Amino acid sequence: MQRAGPQRGDIVAGLTAAAVVIPKAMAYATIAGLPIEVGLYTAFVPMLVYALLGTSRPLSVSTTTTIAILTGAELTAVVPTADAGQLIVATATLTLMVGAILIVASLLRLGFVANFISLPVLVGFKAGIGVVIIVDQLPKLLGLHFEKGSFVQNIGEILRGLGHISWPTLAVGAGTIVALTLIERLRPRWPAPLIAVAAAIAGAGLLGWQSHGIDLVGTVPSGFPHLTLPDLTLAQQLWPGACGIALMSFTETIAVGRAFQASHEPLPRANRELLATGAGNLAGAFFGAMPSGGGMSQTAVNRRAGARTQMAQVVTAAATVATMLLLAPLIGLMPHATLAALVIVYSIGLIHPADFRDILRVRRTEFIWAVAAFAGVMLLGTLKGILVAIVVSLVALAHQAADPPVRVLGRKRGTHVYRGLTPEHPDDETFPGLLLLRVEGRLFFMNAERVAEKVRPLITEHRPDYVVFDLSGLFDLEYSALSALVDAERRYRAAGVQLVLVELNQDVLAMVRRSPLGDALGEQWMFQNLEIAVDRLQADAAGDARHVEPPT
Repeated sequence: MQRAGPQRGDIVAGLTAAAVVIPKAMAYATIAGLPIEVGLYTAFVPMLVYALLGTSRPLSVSTTTTIAILTGAELTAVVPTADAGQLIVATATLTLMVGAILIVASLLRLGFVANFISLPVLVGFKAGIGVVIIVDQLPKLLGLHFEKGSFVQNIGEILRGLGHISWPTLAVGAGTIVALTLIERLRPRWPAPLIAVAAAIAGAGLLGWQSHGIDLVGTVPSGFPHLTLPDLTLAQQLWPGACGIALMSFTETIAVGRAFQASHEPLPRANRELLATGAGNLAGAFFGAMPSGGGMSQTAVNRRAGARTQMAQVVTAAATVATMLLLAPLIGLMPHATLAALVIVYSIGLIHPADFRDILRVRRTEFIWAVAAFAGVMLLGTLKGILVAIVVSLVALAHQAADPPVRVLGRKRGTHVYRGLTPEHPDDETFPGLLLLRVEGRLFFMNAERVAEKVRPLITEHRPDYVVFDLSGLFDLEYSALSALVDAERRYRAAGVQLVLVELNQDVLAMVRRSPLGDALGEQWMFQNLEIAVDRLQADAAGDARHVEPPT
């Protein structure tokens, strides 16, 4: 793969992105219930591997809020005791499996799977994830301690604990949120996460915040990550979660890569992205990393700061190494409330009420799908929420395929343009004895009867001599639907109504000619376009004053 040569802008961009990536990666590790150094490891190995193999030039790879909470849900189920040693091994196993799934998907050319989750469902899913993360982090922000449970249980525990808030802890968390918000609004080019974290560490070190009941991160191991060996006996428990995380990792990675592709850059190649993120996870598993993928906010910072090649990611990884080797003792002074505030601020970015409003304005049905995904994440859990999102997307697709539109057509006066009759165009021409219908999409076993249900009352209402199907919008005709057309033609003919087909594409026309429908219609009742059909049928109708009963 050809890449543009490294530029000075890549170095600046890499260092700028590191100021965002490093604090957020540590915060995301806490979302997953892991030590914060795991976040550093994740911002190191997967990032380097992607820099070598990935196809998106600005994409910055570590982990994301969505991946972190999915990881946390899996680890909680597998290691309910939260034992540190067992968590590290389980994480390595999960990350290894995610990497292996992505690589196998790449070899099988499954890049199209990224399109399985529709945009409205993804909007609902991410908003649900955002709410779950915020609720998960609120106890750290408020200084509350209780055993975590389901989403509803956690809300109940927070409400019961409001009388026991640690006000100094809340002050630190609220101050971090205010600082992040003001810096990003007033000085958007400044590294807000780095400034907020540095200020909190300075406050904890100089003012002795721990003596006021403010919990600190504590000891953080320094140096390079140690070799971690996965435990494949956990694979049976982890594989459903690994599949969900792999899907979300790839979906986010390809979406972010496409979003930040410049006009002069090649489009990210889906199957190569599967390979790159899979290899990054596979390698990261042996060095203590959690599952990884492309991050939206860090990629935005990377691009805005001037990244032109993946050299920017190499610089970010180098800055992470410097942090692991030199700054670990300082990171131990970071308040948990500061990390929680970081997570909450960036999780709010997953929730876009305006997107729900826009979906509702355009299409009520898809708004319901978005709400279903939103509620599924919160009420059923994150992994089941992914399944709900996928199932809702597939049901949505099946629903659309099973209910194709059937439009009654008229002709715009003074033209040869035929369009659906609507109140907005009351002057469009219709033709006595002719019922012009347009069927769009694909006719197959799932929707043939539904189309028939729509056509029957139209025939009863219009009592035509000819039912003319404009099939210019029909790209495929399956055998079951063709058989239904054969039956319909037979019923229409018995009732004195002639079926007419117009503008069939080459494949559909060949199929009709090979069937009994072709024998019944012959070339006489199949036309190249609507204008020819209308002229011919009007002439025939003028010479035939038949009165017919509509078919049943």
